[in-house]
Amino acid sequence: MSDWELFLQEVSWFLQPGENVVVGEAQPWTRGSAEDLPELSALLDSTTLTPISVGDTAYELLAWGPPDARRGWLCHPPEDADGEFFPKAHMSFWKLCGGIVERFGEPGTWWCNQNQVLTAQATRVRASDVLADYAWLWEGDGLKVSINPVEYYAVAVEANGNLTLAHRDDGRLLLFAPDHAFEDVTPLDGSPPYSLLTINNVPDLATWIEVCAAAWRHQ
Repeated sequence: MSDWELFLQEVSWFLQPGENVVVGEAQPWTRGSAEDLPELSALLDSTTLTPISVGDTAYELLAWGPPDARRGWLCHPPEDADGEFFPKAHMSFWKLCGGIVERFGEPGTWWCNQNQVLTAQATRVRASDVLADYAWLWEGDGLKVSINPVEYYAVAVEANGNLTLAHRDDGRLLLFAPDHAFEDVTPLDGSPPYSLLTINNVPDLATWIEVCAAAWRHQ
C-alpha cells in the first residue's frame, strides 16, 4: 500500500464524500535539516514526501519507517511567517514544514489529540482572548492571570480546546489546559491547577519539538 492509502486506512474521516483528491508522486526528502533541531532533522532525513491536493488545498504527506510499520504526518507546505515574530525554533520548522494537521501510526507524545501543531492557523488563536474568557479560574482563588498573554501565541490546539503556548521571544512553553488528564505537568506559579501549566523537563518550544520528534523516530 502507498503511504496515502495507509494514511486513509487509519484516518478514514479526513476525506468528505465527493472531494477531489490528487495524489502526487512520492519522493525522498530533499529540503535539508532544521537549524538546532537535530532529532527533527534526523526524522525528516528519513522521510518520503507525497504531495496531496484536496480541492484547492495543498498538503504534504510525510512518512517514514519500514513497510510494515509506516507512520507520518499530513502537513501544510512550508510556511512564510509574513513578518510576524516567532521563536527561532518555529522559524526553522516552518522552512521545512508548514505544520501538522493529521497523523498516522502515532506514538504517545505531546502532539496526541492535537488538531493543529505548529500551523499558521494555530498561531491565529488569540491567547489573550482565551485567557480573558477564563479569567474566572484565577479570580475564584483571588488571583490574576500570571502572564502577559500578548507575549504568547498558540503552537498547538487540542481537540478539546486546550492550547500549547510559546513565548514569542524566548520560546518558553506553557499549557493552558482547563480540561486535562496530563501527567508530568506542574501548575505555573500563581495559577490554579487546571489553568496554566509547565511541562516537566520540557521548558521551551525547541525542546518540545525535539522530544516529540524523538518519539516519532524511536517509539
